[in-house]
Amino acid sequence: MIVIILNIFMQGLTQANENETGDGSKAIEEQISDFLIKIENEIYLLECQSYDDGSMAIRIAEYAFIVARQFASWDIGHATIPMPRFSIIYVKRTKRTPKTTTITFTFPDGRTVDYKSDNVILEDFTKEKVVEKRLFPYIPFYIARYENEISSEGNIENVIEELTYFREEMIRLHQAGELSDDELIDLKGFVNTIITHITNGNKNEERLVNIMGGTVIETESERLMCMGAAKMVVELGQEYGLDDEMILKQMQEKIGLSLEKAKFYLGQYGRQPV
Repeated sequence: MIVIILNIFMQGLTQANENETGDGSKAIEEQISDFLIKIENEIYLLECQSYDDGSMAIRIAEYAFIVARQFASWDIGHATIPMPRFSIIYVKRTKRTPKTTTITFTFPDGRTVDYKSDNVILEDFTKEKVVEKRLFPYIPFYIARYENEISSEGNIENVIEELTYFREEMIRLHQAGELSDDELIDLKGFVNTIITHITNGNKNEERLVNIMGGTVIETESERLMCMGAAKMVVELGQEYGLDDEMILKQMQEKIGLSLEKAKFYLGQYGRQPV
């Protein structure tokens, strides 16, 4: 059973990074993020990257600890922090694109531990291979290879063809019992989430979203993830002595909750005054 969860710990689907170019000038690079995947008892963190980015490894380390905190267990004098598996999916390949990503943890006693994963290059996969190998988590990211055409309102006939293919194959696999109802809904919803981010309201948005059916929705897995994130923000906020107003602000800014929902979760997960 695969559960696909939109990673709401990140601040939206994209971030802008300032990177220094060879001549010392600054270039803004955009990356698309992210998903958590749960397969049985294993948690996977996937980061989709449009361009090479020197800060990728440190960001993965930060994200991984945020995810691990949610699944940690602890008692007096001891804590177990289960780090998720991770993979970086590069939409494009350049001469700088690394084959692997390694995060080396160095401890005061001199020990080091490599936290390592092979990178995925989407250029190496055709749409047929994605379906043949049942690489369902790659489907929402596949559309990002057409970012320029979609965002510039250029010719999108190839995009339509690819989306139609995935829709028909997903329906076929659902009918064959290889995708559950929730998985089919989640996959369609996340494809549309990527589309609405790239189009940013331009004339292509409605046409492309309609191919998958409907609009971007809050899936059940997103709802559960939202609950988990809200619980973490409330508990950590109270641990660090933040007042209710600041905790509410954090839930709105970090998770994107409405004030009404933030108040609901604060009431549900907050410590009540004695």
